[in-house]
Amino acid sequence: MTGRSRAPACPAAVLQLKSAGNELFRHGQFGQAAERYTEAISGLTKSGTKCPEDLSVLYSNRAACNLKIGNCSECIKDCTMSLELVPFMLKPLLRRAAAYETLEQYPKAYVDYKTAVQVDSSVQAAQDGMNRMRKVLIDKNGSNWREKLPPMPSVPLSAQHRWGPSAPGNTERTCVPQNAGDTGSSKSEQAKALKEEGNELVRKGEHRKAVDKYSASLKLDNKECTTYTNRALCHLQLKQYPEAVQDCTAALALDPNNLKAFYRRALARKELKDYASSVTDLQEMLKRDPSNSAGQCLLQEVQKFTK
Repeated sequence: MTGRSRAPACPAAVLQLKSAGNELFRHGQFGQAAERYTEAISGLTKSGTKCPEDLSVLYSNRAACNLKIGNCSECIKDCTMSLELVPFMLKPLLRRAAAYETLEQYPKAYVDYKTAVQVDSSVQAAQDGMNRMRKVLIDKNGSNWREKLPPMPSVPLSAQHRWGPSAPGNTERTCVPQNAGDTGSSKSEQAKALKEEGNELVRKGEHRKAVDKYSASLKLDNKECTTYTNRALCHLQLKQYPEAVQDCTAALALDPNNLKAFYRRALARKELKDYASSVTDLQEMLKRDPSNSAGQCLLQEVQKFTK
């Protein structure tokens, strides 16, 4: 929490809802946290009170929830609203970039990561994301990759090195200082690099090699949820269904609301003819994201086998 003072006109009820959302977020209850932020946004909007920074943070916080539960399109909408209210805020920029990257909209992800670097070049997540997207775009489009980028916004001097108001309960950090001799940080960076190598192999369709990279990454950092779900995807492609189930189960132990883990475990269980468990996974997934069309279609397909 920063020492920045709140706008005195912001209604107390809105601040209470925001705090409740922050607390739920800290405990991994991302869907419920999003509901509190939605109530706070609605309350602040209806009050007619002009609190653009508070409203911007609420949209950004809800975006974080949507990103956590895999609602990338909604995350992008919330981040865009947040940035319209307070341009060049780091957290919504980074969250929108991550959502674009997940949706494989790499040019847009690059622009957001690069903009975040222009705001504050010390943010490692922005630097890493920009470099990662550059490599993907060069591999995809060759030396003319810059010609296919969306317009790059010009960051004014007044916005550079600006962190803006933070959410009291938001445990995510955009920049973590690291010491060169810190073994834990070194392992984390090595794990991240191996994971990215695995991602690149997946893009090339080399799933068996990707499994080896993800496995090496998890030996260094076994708390990275997406590495498990990425390896599960490879196991599915290789028809290694029990291994896919194990990886998704490990991912859900780290993030009980992970939509990809539910969906991929449901796919694996379907192939293993464990239809009842597959249905349970899909129902749990759709509780968290009722409009997920892929989950709806798979549920209808699996339910035919249970009749």
